[in-house]
Amino acid sequence: MTLTGKVLSGKVAIVTGSGRGLGLAYAQELARQGASVVINDVDQLIADDAVASITNAGGQAVAVVAPVGSTATAQQLVAQAVESFGRLDILVTNAGVLRDTVVWKMTDDDFDTVINVHLRGTFTCVREAAIRFREQGEGGRIICIGSPTGQRGNFGQTNYAAAKAGIVGMVRTWSMELAPANVTVNAVVPVAATAMTDTVPFFKAFNDAAARGETMPPFARRVLGYGTAQDVAGVVGFLASDAAAGITGQVVGSGGDRIQLWSHPEVVATAFETGGWTVETLSEDFSSLFGDKLQSVGEKLPELPAELQPTAAK
Repeated sequence: MTLTGKVLSGKVAIVTGSGRGLGLAYAQELARQGASVVINDVDQLIADDAVASITNAGGQAVAVVAPVGSTATAQQLVAQAVESFGRLDILVTNAGVLRDTVVWKMTDDDFDTVINVHLRGTFTCVREAAIRFREQGEGGRIICIGSPTGQRGNFGQTNYAAAKAGIVGMVRTWSMELAPANVTVNAVVPVAATAMTDTVPFFKAFNDAAARGETMPPFARRVLGYGTAQDVAGVVGFLASDAAAGITGQVVGSGGDRIQLWSHPEVVATAFETGGWTVETLSEDFSSLFGDKLQSVGEKLPELPAELQPTAAK
């Protein structure tokens, strides 16, 4: 990492789950833009390496080694930012875990663990940051990390889909609540090669290319909007900057060469029945009224070109 830009000079950021992967890319980009960064991970060695990647490049970083979810960890993160760097300006809530399985096999622990880290952890960290921002009286930036799964659902990810959809709902609410304090709140929906996609055959050729330091093919970067963690980091850096002061309550998709703005849910069709709808009238009219407007679920991936099929990539 080379420190070049300075649009965040004098700013202080917390990035949860930033020991590796997307979180590390976000932290490094914020540091490259001049921010001092609080790294967070559950592994001391990984956190130390992340801090070193920033300080060795001339930036400033410290680590808080603790699992995200509890109020105590959220308070520790904010306190560390203030103790080490004197203030807090930016919060990126990236920490997360997966416990994938179909609903009839999902245990209480599978569900609760994911909800605690993603959803509750986002809430507790944002609450503490909001308190600090309002005390400082100088505004702030909150960037929460969503997922395509939270937007459209995904097989085997009940817990993850619920958490990520909940985060987007909270972002919209917080953007209204914190607007008087000049705090913007946005969500980023990343699509990138990470440890989470390494085991998915569909992405094998792209992940292998990234691991070799090669540029992914245009099919990945353009058609799929799929790239490296560093490709997403620029969006996070932008939303943390003064240039994004007028952007709040939005969901921004990012991956590869692509950036997207997700819509808020909107009614797609309306009908009326004098006296109200009954089982009989709905049975008779529902299909003709709404049949061609029923919404799809899940991500619809295009077919891989022959040369990028998993068998061809071996």
